[in-house]
Amino acid sequence: MSLKLLHKSDLEPYQNKAIKYILDKKRCGLGLKPGLGKTICALTAFTEILDKKVKKLLIIAPLTIAKNVWINEISKWSHTINLRISICCGDEETRLAGLNNDADIYVINQENVEWMYDKGFSKYGMIVVDESHEFKGSDSYRFKALKKFSSIYMVLLSGTPAPNGLIDFWSQQYLIDKGKMFGDTITGFRKHYFRQKENGYGYECVYSKLIMNKLKRNWLFMDSKDYLDLPDKIMITSPVIIDNYEEYKSFEKEFYLKIQESEISAVNAGVLCNKLIQYCNGAIYDQDKNVVIIHNNKLDMLEEIMKQHSEENFLIAYNFKSDEDRIRDKFPHSVTMTAKTVNELEPLWNEGKIKMMLCQCNSGRGLNIQKGGRIIIWFGLTFRLDSYIQFNARLHRQGQDKPVIIYHLVGKDCKDERVMKVIGHKDLTQQELFEILKSKDD
Repeated sequence: MSLKLLHKSDLEPYQNKAIKYILDKKRCGLGLKPGLGKTICALTAFTEILDKKVKKLLIIAPLTIAKNVWINEISKWSHTINLRISICCGDEETRLAGLNNDADIYVINQENVEWMYDKGFSKYGMIVVDESHEFKGSDSYRFKALKKFSSIYMVLLSGTPAPNGLIDFWSQQYLIDKGKMFGDTITGFRKHYFRQKENGYGYECVYSKLIMNKLKRNWLFMDSKDYLDLPDKIMITSPVIIDNYEEYKSFEKEFYLKIQESEISAVNAGVLCNKLIQYCNGAIYDQDKNVVIIHNNKLDMLEEIMKQHSEENFLIAYNFKSDEDRIRDKFPHSVTMTAKTVNELEPLWNEGKIKMMLCQCNSGRGLNIQKGGRIIIWFGLTFRLDSYIQFNARLHRQGQDKPVIIYHLVGKDCKDERVMKVIGHKDLTQQELFEILKSKDD
C-alpha cells in the first residue's frame, strides 16, 4: 500500500520560515534540532530556484543518510517526487557513474568529498552539507577539499552544530563566507575569541556573546520544544556494580601510568578511555584484537530492565562490536540495524514486529523509527554529544505518542560516570546555545 503524498501546504509555518531564510540568505546554516524537518526545508528551497537560478544540487551527508534519507524524503512530497536523484556512494566506478548521470540532485557521502574534488566535480548551483558539524575539523581532508568547491547557494544543516562549543563554528562558517566573519584561519579565530585553559589543554571562549551575535547574521536556530508537541522524556541512570572492582582500578591505574610516561595526546587519551569503557561494558580487546570477557553485569542489568517492561520493544545503543556480539548471543531474537539492513528493518520495527533492535550509537542518524517503541537502553556510552542527541531523537520525535524512557547502564565508580557527566555538561552547553541563538520571534 502506497503512502499518501504530502503537499507543500502541509509544511509547517516554521519550516516555511526556514525555507525563506535559505532563499533570502543563499549561503547560511540551519541549526534545527532533530525532528524539525531540515531535509524537506532544503529540498523545497531547491525546488523554488531549480531552472531559475541553479540547475544542480549536491548533497553531502554521512553514509547512511546519503544512501537512504534524502531519497526517502523526496518520495514523500508531491512537489519533490519528480526530482531526479543520483546516489553516488559505493566503489569508484559506481560513484563516477552516479556523478555523470543526468540528474537534478547528486548525493555523496562525506568521506568522498576530497576524491570528488580531485575528479573535477566541484561546481554546483547549490550545495547542502547535512550534519555539517562533521566538518568542524579544520585540519581534516574533507574540510580542506570542500572549502575549494564553488556554489551560489551553500546550506549547512545540523541539529548539533557545536558539539564541543563555539570553536566548532569556525570551519562551518568558513564554508558559508570564506572567512569573512571569523578570519581565514582557525588559529586567528582562537587568538581573537579564545584563551588557553589554565591546565594547558584546550581553549575557553572569552567573547561568546560577540561570536553568537555574529552567527545570527547567517544562521537560523530552532529548538524542537518550541514547535513540536513532544511526549515526556524520562532519563534513568541504572548503576551497574562491576565484578572484580579492584582489578578495574588496577587496570585504570596501569593505563594512566602508560599515558604519563608518554606524550599526552588525543590518541592515547582516547585509547585509554575506550579501554576503560570496554571494561565497564564487560569485554576488552587484547593486543591481538581478541575479545576478553571480564564480566556480564551489564548484560544482567539489561535483562532485568527488559523483564520490567516485558510488553515493550527495545532499542539498544551499543558502542563496540564486542558488545553487539555479546548482546546477540544472550538475546538470540535480537537484530542489528546497519546501513545495509535499515530499509528492511525500519518498517518492521515501526510495525511493532521487532522486540529488540540494536544500533551502533554513532550511526543512529536519519532514522524515523519512533512508531515501533519507546524505550532506549544505552548499553555502551559515547563521548560524542551529536551521536547521543541524534540517537535519543530516533524515538523522542514527532509521531511518538508515548513517554520515551531512556536508560543508561553506568558502571558504578568507573569511567562510565565520567562519560555521563561530560555528556550532561555538553548537552547543557548545546541547549544554552540554542536558547541564546534561536530567533527572537519564535
